[in-house]
Amino acid sequence: MNFFSLFKRRLVYFIKKKQNIDNVFFKKDKTLEYLFSYFGTDKAIFDKLNNRKGHGYSPFYEKIFSPLKKKKLKLLEIGSFSGASAAAFANYFYDIEIFCLDINISNFIYKSNQIKVFGLDIRNTSSLENFIKKIGFIKNDSFFDIIIDDGSHRLSDMLFSINYFFPHLIKDGLYIIEEYNFPKYFQHLHDINHITIEDLISFIKNKKFFESSLIIKKNISELLKVKNVETFKGSLLESDIVVLKKN
Repeated sequence: MNFFSLFKRRLVYFIKKKQNIDNVFFKKDKTLEYLFSYFGTDKAIFDKLNNRKGHGYSPFYEKIFSPLKKKKLKLLEIGSFSGASAAAFANYFYDIEIFCLDINISNFIYKSNQIKVFGLDIRNTSSLENFIKKIGFIKNDSFFDIIIDDGSHRLSDMLFSINYFFPHLIKDGLYIIEEYNFPKYFQHLHDINHITIEDLISFIKNKKFFESSLIIKKNISELLKVKNVETFKGSLLESDIVVLKKN
């Protein structure tokens, strides 16, 4: 993605009128299914806003997030599109700061003091370094409580992201990859001759070392120390999600 395309999309984002969700109040007993559906994210079982069936991840997210609901959290979302899931999380958790990364932030329709939006290409390391400086933490330091990869779903991007961002996850932090099997269902997303995320999950579960051209050995060692791996099958054939709990 060239500089001018990114600049144009950022300009559209800044001048575009957005819904201020800080003016929308929900009781904290609202479920994630309700919030996902209300704001229009495909994480819902059924997205009422867009009148469509979703991936159905809400039971999975409710299970892993309900124990964290009242904690102070920092969440990184890779791939945010309209900001619908960020809006849902902002209204679900009691005290959360959400960082949204997307290559096309012109699609964003929500805004909140809890949500910070960054338009960048996650494969551009210099842009990532600038992002890190802007949010105020030291490279290679742990920072995020939760990281959700809902980006391009290209195999190379998913592997690049886990290599770059997993070290920035705190102890007991959660690293989540949505639709990790997309490269199996959609051949154009299998863009590199490499182990898949499904393979990676198997290696982690079996504590078996593996070689990778995209994940450095230090990070492979850390991934093999993961405390817990949990997968979930959603509503659609291609709806596969995994969470890794960092040791």
